[in-house]
Amino acid sequence: MKEQKKKLLVNVKVLGSVGPIRFLANEDDKVSSVINTALKTYARQGRIPVLGFDVDNFIFYSINGGFNTLNPHEKIGSMDVTNFLLCKKERRPMEKVQGRRESKARAGHGWKSRLLRFLLG
Repeated sequence: MKEQKKKLLVNVKVLGSVGPIRFLANEDDKVSSVINTALKTYARQGRIPVLGFDVDNFIFYSINGGFNTLNPHEKIGSMDVTNFLLCKKERRPMEKVQGRRESKARAGHGWKSRLLRFLLG
């Protein structure tokens, strides 16, 4: 008899967007696959800001697991959590678009500051 895979209802909050994205995932799915599904669902729903589809541009945190960063190659069911936060990685200075430079006056606008404003605001 074939054993059925356990399904998880995954809730993904996207930093800077309103409301979580919810979908079913198999407990054996890799984190990178879950990020990919979240990005596709986010785009299908027409949410803003536009994020793109490159899984490597994002950091995935478990919310009720102490804000641990998840490895893209581990299984989503390995943490026994279903609430996650998806954040876009900050670009390095050499990767800035069209040669724009950030001044030191913009300090405090990194992903950690945005994460705190998102969670507390």
